[in-house]
Amino acid sequence: MIADRKWVERNLGFDPISTPPPAAAFTVKTVAASAVKRSAKVAPEDFQREIIDFDSEAPEGREFVAFSTATGLSRFTDIPWPKGLAPQTGPKPKGTGSGPLPKADVLVVTWTVDEGHALSRVLTPGKDSRNDYVSYTHNFATLSKKFRKGAPALQAKRLGAYWTTAIGKKSVVVFKSDSHMSQDGPQLPNIDVWRQIIEEVRPKLVITTGTAGGIGKLVEVGDVVVSPVVRFDCTSKFKRKPFAQAHYTSSPAKSSKFAVAKGLFKANSAQLPKDNTRPPKIIKVAPADLKSSVVTTDLFGFDTSDNHYKLQGLGDVSEMGDAILGLVAKDMGKSAPRWLAIRNVSDPQIKAEGTLRQQAQVAATIYKGYGRWSSVCSAITCWASIVAEP
Repeated sequence: MIADRKWVERNLGFDPISTPPPAAAFTVKTVAASAVKRSAKVAPEDFQREIIDFDSEAPEGREFVAFSTATGLSRFTDIPWPKGLAPQTGPKPKGTGSGPLPKADVLVVTWTVDEGHALSRVLTPGKDSRNDYVSYTHNFATLSKKFRKGAPALQAKRLGAYWTTAIGKKSVVVFKSDSHMSQDGPQLPNIDVWRQIIEEVRPKLVITTGTAGGIGKLVEVGDVVVSPVVRFDCTSKFKRKPFAQAHYTSSPAKSSKFAVAKGLFKANSAQLPKDNTRPPKIIKVAPADLKSSVVTTDLFGFDTSDNHYKLQGLGDVSEMGDAILGLVAKDMGKSAPRWLAIRNVSDPQIKAEGTLRQQAQVAATIYKGYGRWSSVCSAITCWASIVAEP
């Protein structure tokens, strides 16, 4: 699948370049000005922030849905879980969030506001990551000194938010992070946050999950990549770091419930793009297949038909943080838990037409239309990976 302006018009009802949504449908002012006023003063980090902070349940989300043919999570259909395996939302965690996270068998971490909405709908039914989860501030006073001015965690005055759930006999901490590799600044406090939450939860399995840009023409919106391989492709602000082109591997994913997961996608797959040619699939990456991975960039890099960012051949999807987990796990050595990156395709390969800024605008628009719905697929895949654990 290759998406262009016509693709957006067919699936979301408007051309994002000639007839963009009103400024009120954007979260970041510079991105709004770039789209609506044709202003050129927009940094790559601003597109990252638009994706991180865009909230389909907030006023900007309602403006976007009203302008387009996109649908909000009010259309979410409850998932017909197999008997005895439906996620069981836990009671409110003890304390105020200023102490350590509770211990659990599994730690699941997601990143953007809309990913949080989708993941909480699936794994903590009845509790929303924005409205209900407990703010996590343990060691915030110390760690906050490493964040750059304007970082999301500083603005939120917390490191993230969490709740607990149970899936079968497994206990799970679900964590929505406000710390981001792409936003935190040169001291990379996201490394410290990852280590801290892993050491507190002491899980057997850690999952990092959410949206990503598809690499290549074979993936479609809603497809899910389950990868024990993460790779840095740092060509910008972190290009001189020793990890800039490093890759990390973990144990293979347990896939015995993936067929069940794909069946469960059906409950909400009608909300995915009508241009999709098939039901969403799950792509299982083998640890030895280093050309099939989750790629972490240090800029708003996305695959284009002319391979502008040179992502093709590096992996299946690109995003902006998962390889930090691999780095932390390597540093932890034998005490590190198993981990997986479970990423859904929220925007496919973008056609190389117009300026690069316009291509970024197309990619960000598709995310805003389908990020939450494709994240439902990856959240279900997280469920399947947890159920399959011994």
